[in-house]
Amino acid sequence: MDFPVFHLDFLGNRLLFAVIAVTHVWINHALAVGAMPLIALLEWWGHRAKRPEIDRLAHRILTVCFVVTTTLGALTGVGIWLSASLVNPRAIGSLIRVFFGAWFVEWLVFVAEVVAIMAYYLTWERMAERKRAHIAIGAALAGFSWLTMAIIVAVLGFMMDPGSWTARRTFFSGVLNPVYLPQLAFRTPVAMLAAGLFAMFLTYFFTRRDRDLRHQATRLISLWSLAWLPLAVAGALWYRSVVPEAMLANVPTALATQAFAGWYRTLLVLIVALAAAAALIAAWGAARPAWLPRAALLVPFVLALLLLGTFERVREFVRKPWVIGGYMYANGIRADELPLLHEEGLLPHAAYATVRSVTAQNRRDAGREVFLQACTRCHTATGVNSVVRRLETMYGPRQWDRDVVKAYLLSMHTTRSYMPPFPGSDEEAGALADWLAGLRAAPEPVAGAQSAGIGGGR
Repeated sequence: MDFPVFHLDFLGNRLLFAVIAVTHVWINHALAVGAMPLIALLEWWGHRAKRPEIDRLAHRILTVCFVVTTTLGALTGVGIWLSASLVNPRAIGSLIRVFFGAWFVEWLVFVAEVVAIMAYYLTWERMAERKRAHIAIGAALAGFSWLTMAIIVAVLGFMMDPGSWTARRTFFSGVLNPVYLPQLAFRTPVAMLAAGLFAMFLTYFFTRRDRDLRHQATRLISLWSLAWLPLAVAGALWYRSVVPEAMLANVPTALATQAFAGWYRTLLVLIVALAAAAALIAAWGAARPAWLPRAALLVPFVLALLLLGTFERVREFVRKPWVIGGYMYANGIRADELPLLHEEGLLPHAAYATVRSVTAQNRRDAGREVFLQACTRCHTATGVNSVVRRLETMYGPRQWDRDVVKAYLLSMHTTRSYMPPFPGSDEEAGALADWLAGLRAAPEPVAGAQSAGIGGGR
Protein backbone atom coordinates (compact mmCIF):
# COMPACT_ATOMS: atom_id res chain seq x y z
CA MET A 1 0.00 0.00 0.00
CA ASP A 2 2.96 2.30 0.48
CA PHE A 3 4.42 1.85 -3.01
CA PRO A 4 3.31 2.18 -6.64
CA VAL A 5 2.09 -1.14 -8.05
CA PHE A 6 4.41 -2.82 -10.57
CA HIS A 7 2.43 -5.21 -12.75
CA LEU A 8 3.06 -7.22 -15.93
CA ASP A 9 -0.33 -8.29 -17.15
CA PHE A 10 0.82 -10.78 -19.77
CA LEU A 11 3.57 -12.64 -17.93
CA GLY A 12 2.40 -11.90 -14.41
CA ASN A 13 4.49 -10.85 -11.42
CA ARG A 14 4.55 -14.32 -9.94
CA LEU A 15 5.86 -16.01 -13.10
CA LEU A 16 8.45 -13.24 -13.61
CA PHE A 17 9.93 -13.92 -10.19
CA ALA A 18 9.61 -17.69 -10.51
CA VAL A 19 11.57 -17.89 -13.77
CA ILE A 20 14.42 -15.76 -12.42
CA ALA A 21 14.54 -17.47 -9.02
CA VAL A 22 14.38 -21.06 -10.29
CA THR A 23 17.07 -20.38 -12.91
CA HIS A 24 19.30 -18.92 -10.20
CA VAL A 25 18.73 -21.89 -7.88
CA TRP A 26 19.64 -24.32 -10.65
CA ILE A 27 22.91 -22.50 -11.29
CA ASN A 28 23.73 -21.76 -7.66
CA HIS A 29 23.06 -25.23 -6.30
CA ALA A 30 24.46 -27.39 -9.11
CA LEU A 31 27.31 -25.28 -10.49
CA ALA A 32 28.45 -23.33 -7.42
CA VAL A 33 27.52 -24.95 -4.10
CA GLY A 34 27.83 -28.53 -5.35
CA ALA A 35 30.37 -28.32 -8.15
CA MET A 36 33.14 -26.38 -6.40
CA PRO A 37 33.96 -29.00 -3.73
CA LEU A 38 33.73 -31.74 -6.37
CA ILE A 39 36.17 -29.91 -8.66
CA ALA A 40 38.57 -29.35 -5.76
CA LEU A 41 38.30 -33.07 -4.98
CA LEU A 42 39.14 -33.96 -8.59
CA GLU A 43 42.11 -31.60 -8.54
CA TRP A 44 43.36 -33.13 -5.29
CA TRP A 45 42.97 -36.62 -6.78
CA GLY A 46 44.95 -35.66 -9.87
CA HIS A 47 47.70 -34.09 -7.77
CA ARG A 48 47.96 -37.03 -5.38
CA ALA A 49 47.95 -39.62 -8.18
CA LYS A 50 50.33 -37.50 -10.28
CA ARG A 51 47.95 -37.68 -13.21
CA PRO A 52 47.81 -34.43 -15.20
CA GLU A 53 44.90 -35.72 -17.32
CA ILE A 54 42.67 -35.70 -14.22
CA ASP A 55 43.83 -32.17 -13.45
CA ARG A 56 42.90 -31.10 -17.00
CA LEU A 57 39.47 -32.70 -16.64
CA ALA A 58 38.83 -30.79 -13.40
CA HIS A 59 39.92 -27.56 -15.08
CA ARG A 60 37.59 -28.09 -18.04
CA ILE A 61 34.62 -28.75 -15.75
CA LEU A 62 35.54 -25.62 -13.78
CA THR A 63 35.61 -23.62 -17.02
CA VAL A 64 31.97 -24.45 -17.72
CA CYS A 65 30.93 -23.65 -14.14
CA PHE A 66 32.98 -20.44 -14.11
CA VAL A 67 31.44 -19.09 -17.31
CA VAL A 68 27.84 -19.91 -16.34
CA THR A 69 28.02 -18.76 -12.69
CA THR A 70 29.75 -15.46 -13.44
CA THR A 71 27.31 -14.56 -16.24
CA LEU A 72 23.82 -16.02 -16.00
CA GLY A 73 24.23 -16.88 -12.32
CA ALA A 74 25.27 -13.33 -11.43
CA LEU A 75 22.51 -11.79 -13.57
CA THR A 76 19.76 -13.91 -12.03
CA GLY A 77 21.11 -13.24 -8.54
CA VAL A 78 20.73 -9.51 -9.08
CA GLY A 79 17.44 -10.22 -10.88
CA ILE A 80 15.99 -11.81 -7.75
CA TRP A 81 16.62 -8.62 -5.79
CA LEU A 82 15.22 -6.42 -8.55
CA SER A 83 12.11 -8.50 -9.21
CA ALA A 84 11.35 -9.04 -5.51
CA SER A 85 11.65 -5.30 -4.87
CA LEU A 86 9.29 -4.55 -7.75
CA VAL A 87 6.74 -7.28 -7.13
CA ASN A 88 6.39 -7.08 -3.34
CA PRO A 89 8.41 -4.18 -1.87
CA ARG A 90 6.68 -4.40 1.50
CA ALA A 91 7.74 -8.00 1.95
CA ILE A 92 11.35 -7.43 0.92
CA GLY A 93 11.44 -4.35 3.16
CA SER A 94 10.29 -6.40 6.16
CA LEU A 95 12.87 -9.10 5.44
CA ILE A 96 15.66 -6.54 5.18
CA ARG A 97 14.70 -5.08 8.56
CA VAL A 98 14.86 -8.51 10.19
CA PHE A 99 17.90 -9.88 8.36
CA PHE A 100 19.95 -6.75 7.72
CA GLY A 101 22.95 -8.11 9.61
CA ALA A 102 22.73 -11.52 7.91
CA TRP A 103 22.47 -9.97 4.46
CA PHE A 104 25.42 -7.68 5.21
CA VAL A 105 27.51 -10.72 6.06
CA GLU A 106 26.16 -12.56 3.01
CA TRP A 107 27.32 -9.76 0.70
CA LEU A 108 30.79 -9.87 2.27
CA VAL A 109 30.90 -13.64 1.76
CA PHE A 110 29.63 -13.23 -1.80
CA VAL A 111 32.43 -10.77 -2.59
CA ALA A 112 34.91 -13.25 -1.13
CA GLU A 113 33.35 -15.99 -3.27
CA VAL A 114 33.75 -13.89 -6.43
CA VAL A 115 37.39 -13.15 -5.61
CA ALA A 116 38.00 -16.84 -4.84
CA ILE A 117 36.49 -18.16 -8.06
CA MET A 118 38.44 -15.62 -10.12
CA ALA A 119 41.65 -16.61 -8.35
CA TYR A 120 40.89 -20.32 -8.57
CA TYR A 121 40.16 -20.29 -12.29
CA LEU A 122 42.70 -17.74 -13.51
CA THR A 123 45.66 -19.16 -11.55
CA TRP A 124 45.07 -22.84 -12.36
CA GLU A 125 48.06 -23.10 -14.72
CA ARG A 126 50.19 -20.44 -13.00
CA MET A 127 50.09 -22.35 -9.73
CA ALA A 128 50.85 -25.72 -11.28
CA GLU A 129 53.95 -26.00 -9.09
CA ARG A 130 52.05 -24.98 -5.96
CA LYS A 131 49.13 -27.35 -6.16
CA ARG A 132 48.48 -27.57 -2.44
CA ALA A 133 47.98 -23.81 -2.22
CA HIS A 134 45.76 -23.87 -5.27
CA ILE A 135 43.64 -26.71 -3.89
CA ALA A 136 43.29 -24.68 -0.69
CA ILE A 137 41.81 -21.84 -2.77
CA GLY A 138 39.33 -24.33 -4.22
CA ALA A 139 38.40 -25.52 -0.73
CA ALA A 140 37.89 -21.92 0.43
CA LEU A 141 35.75 -21.24 -2.65
CA ALA A 142 33.61 -24.29 -1.82
CA GLY A 143 33.16 -22.99 1.73
CA PHE A 144 32.17 -19.49 0.60
CA SER A 145 29.69 -20.90 -1.95
CA TRP A 146 27.99 -23.04 0.67
CA LEU A 147 27.95 -20.23 3.23
CA THR A 148 26.08 -17.86 0.89
CA MET A 149 23.38 -20.49 0.48
CA ALA A 150 23.30 -21.20 4.21
CA ILE A 151 22.56 -17.54 4.98
CA ILE A 152 19.84 -17.20 2.34
CA VAL A 153 18.16 -20.42 3.48
CA ALA A 154 17.62 -18.80 6.89
CA VAL A 155 15.53 -16.13 5.16
CA LEU A 156 13.60 -18.72 3.13
CA GLY A 157 12.85 -20.73 6.25
CA PHE A 158 11.69 -17.60 8.05
CA MET A 159 9.23 -16.88 5.25
CA MET A 160 7.62 -20.28 5.80
CA ASP A 161 7.56 -20.24 9.60
CA PRO A 162 9.01 -17.33 11.61
CA GLY A 163 8.71 -19.39 14.79
CA SER A 164 9.22 -17.43 17.99
CA TRP A 165 10.10 -14.24 16.08
CA THR A 166 6.44 -13.15 16.01
CA ALA A 167 6.60 -12.81 19.80
CA ARG A 168 10.26 -12.00 20.45
CA ARG A 169 11.12 -9.92 17.34
CA THR A 170 14.87 -10.53 17.67
CA PHE A 171 17.46 -11.22 14.98
CA PHE A 172 18.46 -14.66 16.25
CA SER A 173 14.85 -15.79 16.76
CA GLY A 174 14.33 -14.99 13.08
CA VAL A 175 17.49 -16.75 11.89
CA LEU A 176 16.97 -19.85 14.04
CA ASN A 177 13.46 -20.47 12.76
CA PRO A 178 12.05 -24.03 12.87
CA VAL A 179 12.51 -24.63 9.11
CA TYR A 180 16.09 -23.35 8.75
CA LEU A 181 18.30 -26.31 9.61
CA PRO A 182 16.04 -28.99 8.07
CA GLN A 183 15.83 -27.06 4.80
CA LEU A 184 19.60 -26.56 4.78
CA ALA A 185 20.06 -30.29 5.46
CA PHE A 186 17.98 -31.00 2.36
CA ARG A 187 19.40 -28.40 -0.02
CA THR A 188 23.06 -29.19 0.71
CA PRO A 189 23.08 -32.86 -0.40
CA VAL A 190 20.73 -32.15 -3.31
CA ALA A 191 23.19 -29.51 -4.54
CA MET A 192 26.06 -32.00 -4.26
CA LEU A 193 24.03 -34.66 -6.04
CA ALA A 194 23.06 -32.31 -8.89
CA ALA A 195 26.70 -31.27 -9.28
CA GLY A 196 27.78 -34.91 -9.52
CA LEU A 197 25.23 -35.67 -12.24
CA PHE A 198 26.26 -32.57 -14.17
CA ALA A 199 29.97 -33.40 -13.85
CA MET A 200 29.29 -36.94 -15.05
CA PHE A 201 27.58 -35.57 -18.17
CA LEU A 202 30.51 -33.24 -18.88
CA THR A 203 33.03 -36.01 -18.24
CA TYR A 204 31.61 -38.04 -21.11
CA PHE A 205 32.37 -35.21 -23.55
CA PHE A 206 35.75 -34.27 -22.11
CA THR A 207 37.16 -37.82 -22.08
CA ARG A 208 36.13 -39.13 -25.50
CA ARG A 209 39.76 -39.97 -26.39
CA ASP A 210 40.69 -41.52 -23.05
CA ARG A 211 38.37 -44.35 -22.05
CA ASP A 212 40.44 -45.27 -19.02
CA LEU A 213 40.15 -41.74 -17.65
CA ARG A 214 36.44 -41.71 -18.41
CA HIS A 215 35.95 -44.95 -16.51
CA GLN A 216 37.89 -43.83 -13.44
CA ALA A 217 36.43 -40.31 -13.35
CA THR A 218 32.89 -41.64 -13.80
CA ARG A 219 33.47 -44.09 -10.97
CA LEU A 220 34.64 -41.37 -8.58
CA ILE A 221 31.83 -38.99 -9.51
CA SER A 222 29.27 -41.81 -9.22
CA LEU A 223 30.51 -42.61 -5.71
CA TRP A 224 30.28 -38.90 -4.87
CA SER A 225 26.67 -38.76 -6.07
CA LEU A 226 25.62 -41.99 -4.37
CA ALA A 227 27.19 -40.88 -1.08
CA TRP A 228 25.01 -37.77 -1.01
CA LEU A 229 21.78 -39.54 -2.02
CA PRO A 230 20.83 -40.99 1.40
CA LEU A 231 21.64 -37.65 3.02
CA ALA A 232 19.26 -35.95 0.59
CA VAL A 233 16.51 -38.44 1.52
CA ALA A 234 17.15 -37.94 5.24
CA GLY A 235 17.15 -34.16 4.79
CA ALA A 236 13.89 -34.32 2.87
CA LEU A 237 12.20 -36.34 5.63
CA TRP A 238 13.47 -33.96 8.31
CA TYR A 239 12.38 -30.97 6.28
CA ARG A 240 8.89 -32.40 5.74
CA SER A 241 8.50 -33.05 9.46
CA VAL A 242 8.82 -29.33 10.32
CA VAL A 243 6.66 -27.85 7.56
CA PRO A 244 3.43 -26.53 9.14
CA GLU A 245 0.42 -28.78 8.61
CA ALA A 246 -1.54 -26.05 6.83
CA MET A 247 1.25 -25.80 4.26
CA LEU A 248 1.46 -29.56 3.79
CA ALA A 249 -2.26 -29.49 2.98
CA ASN A 250 -1.46 -27.19 0.04
CA VAL A 251 0.98 -29.65 -1.57
CA PRO A 252 -1.61 -31.57 -3.66
CA THR A 253 -2.94 -28.30 -5.04
CA ALA A 254 0.58 -27.09 -5.80
CA LEU A 255 1.30 -30.25 -7.80
CA ALA A 256 -2.06 -30.34 -9.58
CA THR A 257 -2.36 -26.71 -10.67
CA GLN A 258 -0.90 -25.05 -13.74
CA ALA A 259 -0.65 -28.36 -15.66
CA PHE A 260 2.10 -29.67 -13.38
CA ALA A 261 0.61 -33.15 -13.53
CA GLY A 262 0.61 -32.99 -17.33
CA TRP A 263 4.29 -31.99 -17.45
CA TYR A 264 5.28 -34.98 -15.32
CA ARG A 265 3.23 -37.42 -17.37
CA THR A 266 4.96 -36.19 -20.53
CA LEU A 267 8.37 -36.44 -18.90
CA LEU A 268 7.65 -39.95 -17.64
CA VAL A 269 6.65 -41.08 -21.13
CA LEU A 270 9.90 -39.69 -22.58
CA ILE A 271 12.06 -41.37 -19.93
CA VAL A 272 10.28 -44.72 -20.32
CA ALA A 273 10.66 -44.49 -24.11
CA LEU A 274 14.39 -43.77 -23.78
CA ALA A 275 14.87 -46.64 -21.34
CA ALA A 276 12.92 -49.00 -23.59
CA ALA A 277 15.01 -47.99 -26.61
CA ALA A 278 18.24 -48.60 -24.69
CA ALA A 279 17.00 -52.01 -23.48
CA LEU A 280 15.97 -53.11 -26.97
CA ILE A 281 19.30 -52.03 -28.48
CA ALA A 282 21.19 -53.91 -25.76
CA ALA A 283 18.99 -57.04 -26.14
CA TRP A 284 19.23 -57.24 -29.92
CA GLY A 285 22.90 -56.39 -30.05
CA ALA A 286 22.27 -53.61 -32.52
CA ALA A 287 24.77 -50.87 -33.15
CA ARG A 288 24.52 -48.32 -30.37
CA PRO A 289 23.48 -44.87 -31.62
CA ALA A 290 26.01 -42.15 -30.79
CA TRP A 291 23.37 -40.09 -29.04
CA LEU A 292 22.27 -42.82 -26.62
CA PRO A 293 25.04 -42.49 -23.98
CA ARG A 294 24.76 -38.70 -24.03
CA ALA A 295 21.00 -38.86 -23.61
CA ALA A 296 21.29 -41.46 -20.87
CA LEU A 297 23.71 -39.26 -18.91
CA LEU A 298 21.63 -36.16 -19.48
CA VAL A 299 18.43 -37.71 -18.08
CA PRO A 300 19.49 -37.91 -14.40
CA PHE A 301 20.83 -34.35 -14.48
CA VAL A 302 17.57 -33.08 -15.98
CA LEU A 303 15.69 -35.00 -13.28
CA ALA A 304 17.83 -33.31 -10.62
CA LEU A 305 17.00 -29.91 -12.10
CA LEU A 306 13.31 -30.83 -12.17
CA LEU A 307 13.54 -31.86 -8.52
CA LEU A 308 15.04 -28.48 -7.62
CA GLY A 309 12.59 -26.56 -9.80
CA THR A 310 9.58 -28.45 -8.46
CA PHE A 311 10.81 -28.01 -4.91
CA GLU A 312 11.09 -24.24 -5.39
CA ARG A 313 7.68 -23.98 -7.02
CA VAL A 314 5.97 -26.12 -4.37
CA ARG A 315 7.77 -24.32 -1.53
CA GLU A 316 6.56 -20.96 -2.84
CA PHE A 317 3.00 -22.21 -3.33
CA VAL A 318 2.45 -24.06 -0.06
CA ARG A 319 3.45 -20.94 1.87
CA LYS A 320 0.31 -19.23 0.62
CA PRO A 321 -1.64 -17.29 1.68
CA TRP A 322 1.47 -15.90 3.35
CA VAL A 323 4.64 -14.35 2.02
CA ILE A 324 5.93 -14.33 5.62
CA GLY A 325 4.14 -17.01 7.58
CA GLY A 326 1.58 -15.69 10.05
CA TYR A 327 2.80 -12.12 9.59
CA MET A 328 2.28 -10.84 6.04
CA TYR A 329 -0.02 -12.09 3.32
CA ALA A 330 1.12 -12.72 -0.27
CA ASN A 331 -0.40 -9.39 -1.37
CA GLY A 332 1.91 -7.50 1.00
CA ILE A 333 -0.73 -6.75 3.64
CA ARG A 334 0.09 -7.56 7.27
CA ALA A 335 -2.30 -9.74 9.22
CA ASP A 336 -2.69 -7.09 11.92
CA GLU A 337 -3.85 -4.54 9.32
CA LEU A 338 -6.91 -6.49 8.21
CA PRO A 339 -9.40 -5.27 10.88
CA LEU A 340 -8.65 -1.63 10.02
CA LEU A 341 -8.85 -2.24 6.27
CA HIS A 342 -12.12 -4.14 6.61
CA GLU A 343 -13.58 -1.22 8.51
CA GLU A 344 -12.16 1.76 6.60
CA GLY A 345 -11.36 0.16 3.25
CA LEU A 346 -8.17 -0.54 1.34
CA LEU A 347 -8.20 2.44 -1.02
CA PRO A 348 -7.98 5.23 1.60
CA HIS A 349 -4.74 3.66 2.86
CA ALA A 350 -3.18 3.01 -0.57
CA ALA A 351 -0.68 5.85 -0.95
CA TYR A 352 -0.49 5.74 -4.76
CA ALA A 353 -4.07 4.76 -5.59
CA THR A 354 -5.76 6.97 -8.18
CA VAL A 355 -9.18 6.28 -6.58
CA ARG A 356 -9.45 6.78 -2.84
CA SER A 357 -13.11 5.87 -2.25
CA VAL A 358 -15.98 4.05 -3.97
CA THR A 359 -18.82 6.15 -5.39
CA ALA A 360 -21.75 5.43 -7.71
CA GLN A 361 -19.83 7.08 -10.56
CA ASN A 362 -16.46 5.34 -10.18
CA ARG A 363 -17.34 1.81 -9.12
CA ARG A 364 -15.48 0.07 -11.93
CA ASP A 365 -12.43 2.32 -11.68
CA ALA A 366 -12.39 1.69 -7.94
CA GLY A 367 -12.69 -2.05 -8.55
CA ARG A 368 -9.75 -1.94 -10.94
CA GLU A 369 -7.68 -0.12 -8.33
CA VAL A 370 -8.62 -2.69 -5.67
CA PHE A 371 -7.50 -5.43 -8.07
CA LEU A 372 -4.14 -3.70 -8.57
CA GLN A 373 -3.56 -3.28 -4.85
CA ALA A 374 -4.84 -6.64 -3.60
CA CYS A 375 -4.55 -9.22 -6.39
CA THR A 376 -1.73 -8.50 -8.84
CA ARG A 377 1.05 -10.15 -6.84
CA CYS A 378 -0.40 -13.45 -8.05
CA HIS A 379 -3.03 -12.77 -10.73
CA THR A 380 -3.28 -10.97 -14.05
CA ALA A 381 -6.39 -9.63 -15.77
CA THR A 382 -5.88 -11.29 -19.15
CA GLY A 383 -2.48 -13.03 -19.08
CA VAL A 384 -0.89 -15.90 -17.15
CA ASN A 385 -3.02 -16.99 -14.17
CA SER A 386 -5.81 -14.64 -15.32
CA VAL A 387 -8.40 -13.91 -12.66
CA VAL A 388 -11.13 -14.07 -15.31
CA ARG A 389 -10.16 -17.59 -16.36
CA ARG A 390 -10.02 -18.66 -12.73
CA LEU A 391 -13.55 -17.42 -12.15
CA GLU A 392 -14.76 -18.98 -15.41
CA THR A 393 -13.70 -22.39 -14.14
CA MET A 394 -16.06 -21.80 -11.22
CA TYR A 395 -19.03 -20.05 -12.83
CA GLY A 396 -18.77 -21.25 -16.42
CA PRO A 397 -19.44 -19.30 -19.61
CA ARG A 398 -22.81 -17.99 -18.49
CA GLN A 399 -23.26 -14.41 -17.29
CA TRP A 400 -21.93 -13.98 -13.80
CA ASP A 401 -24.12 -12.91 -10.91
CA ARG A 402 -22.41 -9.88 -9.43
CA ASP A 403 -23.58 -10.66 -5.90
CA VAL A 404 -22.34 -14.25 -6.16
CA VAL A 405 -18.89 -13.04 -7.22
CA LYS A 406 -18.86 -10.54 -4.37
CA ALA A 407 -19.82 -13.23 -1.85
CA TYR A 408 -16.98 -15.40 -3.14
CA LEU A 409 -14.46 -12.57 -2.80
CA LEU A 410 -15.44 -12.08 0.82
CA SER A 411 -15.21 -15.79 1.67
CA MET A 412 -12.57 -17.14 -0.76
CA HIS A 413 -10.02 -17.74 2.00
CA THR A 414 -12.37 -20.19 3.72
CA THR A 415 -12.85 -22.40 0.64
CA ARG A 416 -9.34 -21.99 -0.74
CA SER A 417 -6.86 -21.86 2.12
CA TYR A 418 -4.08 -20.60 -0.14
CA MET A 419 -5.98 -17.36 -0.88
CA PRO A 420 -5.54 -14.38 1.48
CA PRO A 421 -8.69 -12.86 3.00
CA PHE A 422 -10.14 -10.00 0.99
CA PRO A 423 -8.34 -6.95 2.43
CA GLY A 424 -10.94 -4.26 1.84
CA SER A 425 -14.41 -3.15 2.83
CA ASP A 426 -17.70 -4.69 1.76
CA GLU A 427 -18.23 -1.79 -0.64
CA GLU A 428 -14.81 -2.34 -2.23
CA ALA A 429 -15.60 -6.04 -2.72
CA GLY A 430 -18.72 -5.00 -4.60
CA ALA A 431 -16.72 -2.59 -6.75
CA LEU A 432 -14.21 -5.33 -7.56
CA ALA A 433 -17.05 -7.69 -8.51
CA ASP A 434 -18.46 -5.02 -10.85
CA TRP A 435 -15.06 -4.53 -12.49
CA LEU A 436 -14.52 -8.28 -12.90
CA ALA A 437 -17.89 -8.67 -14.60
CA GLY A 438 -17.01 -5.82 -16.96
CA LEU A 439 -13.58 -7.31 -17.59
CA ARG A 440 -15.11 -10.60 -18.61
CA ALA A 441 -17.39 -8.85 -21.07
CA ALA A 442 -14.55 -6.74 -22.52
CA PRO A 443 -11.12 -8.21 -21.63
CA GLU A 444 -8.45 -5.54 -21.30
CA PRO A 445 -4.90 -5.77 -19.91
CA VAL A 446 -4.26 -3.87 -16.70
CA ALA A 447 -1.24 -1.58 -16.76
CA GLY A 448 0.99 -1.20 -13.73
CA ALA A 449 2.56 1.99 -12.42
CA GLN A 450 5.64 1.48 -14.61
CA SER A 451 3.61 2.00 -17.81
CA ALA A 452 0.56 3.94 -16.69
CA GLY A 453 1.96 6.64 -14.43
CA ILE A 454 3.08 6.66 -10.82
CA GLY A 455 -0.35 5.85 -9.44
CA GLY A 456 -1.10 3.10 -11.91
CA GLY A 457 -4.16 4.86 -13.27
CA ARG A 458 -5.09 5.85 -16.78
